[in-house]
Amino acid sequence: MILENYSSDKRATKLVVLNSNLVVVGGGLSGVCAAITAARAGLKVVLIQDRPVLGGNASSEVRLWSLGATSHMGNNNRWSREGGLINEILLENLKRNKEGNPLIFDTVLLEKVYEEKNITLLLNTAVYEVEKGDDKKIKSVTSFCSQNSTTYTATAPLFCDASGDGIVAFMSGASFRMGAESKEEFDEGFAPNLEDYGNLLGHSLYFYTKDLGRPVSYTAPSFAIKNAEELPRIKNYQLGDHGCKLWWVEHGGRLDTIHQSEDIKFELWKVVYGIWDYVKNSGKYPEAANLTLEWVGTIPGKRESRRFEGDYMLAQKDIVEQRDHYDAVAFGGWAMDLHPADGIYSKHNSCTQWHGKGVYSIPYRCYYSKDLDNLFLAGRIISASHVAFGSSRVMLTCAHGAQAVGKAASICLEQNCLPRDLSTKEKIKELQLALNRDGQSIPRLEIPDNEDLVQQAVVGTSSTFQFKGFNPGNDWQTLTFGTAQLLPLKADEYYSFEFELEAEEGTSVEVQLKTSIACTHFTPDHVIDSQIFQLKKGKQKLVFQTTKAQKTEHYAYCCIMKNEKVKVRLSDERVTGLMTVQNKVNKAVSNYGRQDPPAEIAVDSFEFWTPERRPAGKNLALTLDRPIAAFGADNLLNGQLRPESHGKTNAWVAAMDDETPEVKLKWETPVDLKTIKLFFDCDFDHALETTLMGHPEEVIPFVVADYRIKDGSGNILKEVTGNYQAINTIELEKVTRTDSLTFEFAKKEENIPVSLFKISVY
Repeated sequence: MILENYSSDKRATKLVVLNSNLVVVGGGLSGVCAAITAARAGLKVVLIQDRPVLGGNASSEVRLWSLGATSHMGNNNRWSREGGLINEILLENLKRNKEGNPLIFDTVLLEKVYEEKNITLLLNTAVYEVEKGDDKKIKSVTSFCSQNSTTYTATAPLFCDASGDGIVAFMSGASFRMGAESKEEFDEGFAPNLEDYGNLLGHSLYFYTKDLGRPVSYTAPSFAIKNAEELPRIKNYQLGDHGCKLWWVEHGGRLDTIHQSEDIKFELWKVVYGIWDYVKNSGKYPEAANLTLEWVGTIPGKRESRRFEGDYMLAQKDIVEQRDHYDAVAFGGWAMDLHPADGIYSKHNSCTQWHGKGVYSIPYRCYYSKDLDNLFLAGRIISASHVAFGSSRVMLTCAHGAQAVGKAASICLEQNCLPRDLSTKEKIKELQLALNRDGQSIPRLEIPDNEDLVQQAVVGTSSTFQFKGFNPGNDWQTLTFGTAQLLPLKADEYYSFEFELEAEEGTSVEVQLKTSIACTHFTPDHVIDSQIFQLKKGKQKLVFQTTKAQKTEHYAYCCIMKNEKVKVRLSDERVTGLMTVQNKVNKAVSNYGRQDPPAEIAVDSFEFWTPERRPAGKNLALTLDRPIAAFGADNLLNGQLRPESHGKTNAWVAAMDDETPEVKLKWETPVDLKTIKLFFDCDFDHALETTLMGHPEEVIPFVVADYRIKDGSGNILKEVTGNYQAINTIELEKVTRTDSLTFEFAKKEENIPVSLFKISVY
């Protein structure tokens, strides 16, 4: 037993001092990605999280699906899902948790951190003090764990604040902003009217319901609101909606979203229990008789608080114009998404979203404090205006940038330099190359990798896919919306496309060839050519012969325009870099087929042509008059990991009938190799929401599951079965000397050929 007599002295809690290379404060997706990336690069990391689980707003405590540039597949950002570590996490979650259970996602994140022996994880531990070594440097942070009554002091040469509210940056004295700027400061037409629309985005709180198969009564707590039927937002509620579909249950934008956060939460509790009282007891929802509340959030999802200033501040024009920066290390693509400060009580729409035409890059200079020499910023607190924050705040965009922070920390430690030192035009290329090797996929950035031995090899393949069209299947699609086949077409060339249509009666249909005016995006904002065809009742072939050509090599849209009396024949074949899109509506992301913002807010007007989720979204059964050669082995050498708008598929694709395709690397003289990396197609166009929605597959069908690697003597260096990840890194047991490598792949899908974006050898 322990027996200790009274002491007049104040007792101290247990103190543990942790020395590391990097301290990451905040265990949301951003903090997790920064910590794991740094740990995998060899850094000793302390990850401090004030909650019992990891994931922040994506965790089971809040239950918000994580999204980024794909935006529920409701915008024109083709193949834009975030790459690298966060994509690895999403694919792992898909494999185990395609149903979208937030509790399972908790375990995926915890396992990823647990497996990193370089990470010391502190859960339920809140930072409350910062010690500075001098005016410009942080020396340590002190935190307290309520569960084990232990105080931790963590010291390191580098710190990363991913805490959401920026507790470390704030206590360290870093410059910050909270709320909206004027329109004039950054020339932002979308900057809100502060008096009417408000200054801040609020918190949201969700609930889940369950059908018990028998009537369930409900008595609301005394604090629940009694006038839920008067809420302007109650019209948004549909019986069966639960979880983050209730994002509009929002409050707090008129309050201090940091120091009044508990008050905001309690008001949201009043609203949630009042809404449920209205649903159960008003008589207007008789179908709710058997429903009960299964779960109500206890931690609200917070959207906005402090934003800290770096050497660059992201603003509206960076997003609208898709500006490229010399120090780009991440990208975004969510709409500029602002919410009225009055939230659920507001007369305004629940949100105002204006999309850009494509993805935009985020500079490295947004990811460190301009005031503290050794402080990185990650998550929603990065250096951005309120308007730009409306886009950059979403979780996958935050996590993507945090990977850059983790890698930057490793370079800083290796080279004994500080975060700002990497921002020069000379040094930033080292970081960009390191990120590219990890699959970060920074848009419109080409960084040669001179250490990659594949660049010295001759690449041979057993076959190459020549696209002449898609074989017809048995499915037909009604042209409820305009439907387009997205194809990589050459400049100054004419094409002939043949389709099979079926008309209910004599009618006409228009076919258009559309493309993008700029090579930086996929938005089809320019009609190259068009023709109207007269159809007779029944099935018939239609040949669209272009008479005009696009001026630059680019992805183009061969569009059959809307006519609900007409069906087009589909194919069961799917190929990397080819897809269909429709000019359809996705209300979840304010997509109504096109956007036409007021001229004064300086945002573009354009149409949305967006994909359908599998098993829908089949390709059109079309035939071309000549093959499109866009899938050659040379794509394996260009360093790119996804199709790009300027007409490059960036993938080698084997012939459809090649059951055991091979890639062979041949060197003039033997080389020494230890590491082999393969980059497969994980369908970067498919949004992989982490919770609630669910997905049709547990494995992306384009990913190669089984393959073998042989050296020049035919020895098997590695055999892989059951792969579902986009990036496979093979560390050989010892350095191998050989003059060739052969990769033998097994085709698993009848209608999907084997494909590969890149091979690297070191």
